[in-house]
Amino acid sequence: MSFRIVLMVRVLFSLAIAASQELNFNFTYSGFRSTNLSLDGLAELTSNGLLRLTNETKQRKSHAFYPNPVTFKNSINSTAFSFSTTFVFAIIPEYATVSGHGIAFVIAPTRGLPGALANQYLGLFNKTSNGNQTNHVVAVELDTIYSSEFNDIDDNHVGIDINGLESERSASAGYYSQLNGMFTNLTLISGHPMQVWMEYDGKEKQLDVTIAPIDVDKSSRPLLALSRDLSPILNSSMYIGFSSSTGSVFTSHYVLGWSFKMNGLAEALDISRLPKLPRVGPKKTSKFLTIGLPVLCLSLVLVAVSSISYAIRRRRKFAEVLEDWELDYGPHRFNFRDLYIATKGFRDEELLGSGGFGRVYKGVLPTSKIQIAVKRVSHESRQGMREFVAEIVSIGRLRHRNLVPLLGYCRRKGELLLVYDYMPNGSLDKYLYDQPTVALNWSQRFRVIKGVASGLLYLHEEWEQVVIHRDVKASNVLLDGELNGRLGDFGLARLYDHGTDPQTTHVVGTLGYLAPEHARTGKATTSTDVFAFGAFLLEVASGRRPIQPTEDIILVDWVFSRWLGGEILEAGDPNLGTEYIAEEMELVLKLGLMCSHSEPAARPSMRQVVQFLEGNVPLPDISPLCLSASGLTFSHREGFDEFAIDDFANSYPSSMDTAFARSSSVTESLLSGGR
Repeated sequence: MSFRIVLMVRVLFSLAIAASQELNFNFTYSGFRSTNLSLDGLAELTSNGLLRLTNETKQRKSHAFYPNPVTFKNSINSTAFSFSTTFVFAIIPEYATVSGHGIAFVIAPTRGLPGALANQYLGLFNKTSNGNQTNHVVAVELDTIYSSEFNDIDDNHVGIDINGLESERSASAGYYSQLNGMFTNLTLISGHPMQVWMEYDGKEKQLDVTIAPIDVDKSSRPLLALSRDLSPILNSSMYIGFSSSTGSVFTSHYVLGWSFKMNGLAEALDISRLPKLPRVGPKKTSKFLTIGLPVLCLSLVLVAVSSISYAIRRRRKFAEVLEDWELDYGPHRFNFRDLYIATKGFRDEELLGSGGFGRVYKGVLPTSKIQIAVKRVSHESRQGMREFVAEIVSIGRLRHRNLVPLLGYCRRKGELLLVYDYMPNGSLDKYLYDQPTVALNWSQRFRVIKGVASGLLYLHEEWEQVVIHRDVKASNVLLDGELNGRLGDFGLARLYDHGTDPQTTHVVGTLGYLAPEHARTGKATTSTDVFAFGAFLLEVASGRRPIQPTEDIILVDWVFSRWLGGEILEAGDPNLGTEYIAEEMELVLKLGLMCSHSEPAARPSMRQVVQFLEGNVPLPDISPLCLSASGLTFSHREGFDEFAIDDFANSYPSSMDTAFARSSSVTESLLSGGR
């Protein structure tokens, strides 16, 4: 009997010790050399102890989890314990001003997060699972890309996510000074290591998140504070770790150290013991071997003579226009030599296409190995160039998944070069017209339409200034590797502050997409962009150009006549056959006609357009006769009646190529700062 009592006491004692260990569970990693972590995707441990989550691979995800589950509460219905964690991370993009996607600390019911996607989903969710209450996921995101679909505040923020990527709390990255309480901004993609603290108080039901550079102590005022009971979200046992992803730009995400503790403050990381990040930028050249002085002097003389001669020839070849005011634009100014090497001397073999405003070449930057597209635009006048370049640099700060990033510019002699991110699948028009070898199905076209609409909404309403694109058309919509539509070619775009009146007075754009009031007054507005988007909707749905001179057909009139005849679906692209969703096709065609209304006030805004396309708001039930009675005489004809198509074309010294008016005088007007 006494033996059984002793045995029971030992068992109870062992259980008490195990329970105590779970309640006080903790670990500290000052580097990850020989650390047992569960890795998948791109994640790896480097030889010097860094946890590297991503590398030079596009559109991939990665996870790194503590291998064993952690007990967050005693039972499924009990209250979650307090916990805290801290880690040091760094995000190093291949190009200083352009980043891939971010990194997230995550608490999840499983390791690896099966079914999660890369890109904007950060390896956490996918389109179907995002926002589901059954996810049981809590995360702190360090997001470096603006995604309007998740209502992101900007492209450099910290957010608390619960079961989805629309953050419960978010703020631009930064910290509050301990001395005076002043807020200091941080750039997440700076390449410098930063420390994050995440602390949850189980009694007060409060989650705090703080961030700071590694040489700054933790502030007493958190960046984010969320009053929320995590007990319904967290299961009894959960996994903790990191998730990250890449998009169309190479980015490396690192974790240098990590500490975690249940029911207490995580142990502080010893910054001096953390592994070093890899060197950023060119490596130092090796030392010359010691040689005899006479031989060295003779060699130096020969090298100097050859170098001077070579430098003179190279300077003439790569001479650029560079003025003092351009020094302020920093990384947005590209070196002509780099662009020349990237495009193999602008060889015809690298030519992607040409238009009225320049020729576009494919290239690979020699240092970063980023694929680019370079557009060469001729210019003669220097008047207004400073203002034009300032706008190009401003447009280069636009960040949206449905816009082609404008990386920068270069000026040389009589030409301007605009540098864009390269889109591997080219422009949309080659998939629509002239019996394309590869035709897009309806699902792909509808996704492209919604993507371009989202991009235009961002330009018109969601950026810090209003951006008028002024040249929306299928040939300026490019397709990335996943056939997502991206609006590009911002060579004609103009900016103005929200609430002010645009002052542009020169007609620029492409015949068939110009609103009648733009042709009359020369003033471009968000409404003239909506008009061009209407023409774009009709050409994508019908597979026809807005104007077909050989057939004497104006597309908007032709579609309208089909609607009047009660057969609007007959306007759909015959290449689609019957493989399309009738409701979506009808929506696109009718919305295209609404956007093409002759009166600007009758056209919807891009926000309304997006709501219609997403199905959040039904399209108004308007008959074609009502539209016609209200003034929809289809402004293509109205605008051209005032000065006929031939007169319009002759007003610019240009050539007509399949109804696209291309004009060197328009370019000169643009580059001379005409507004």
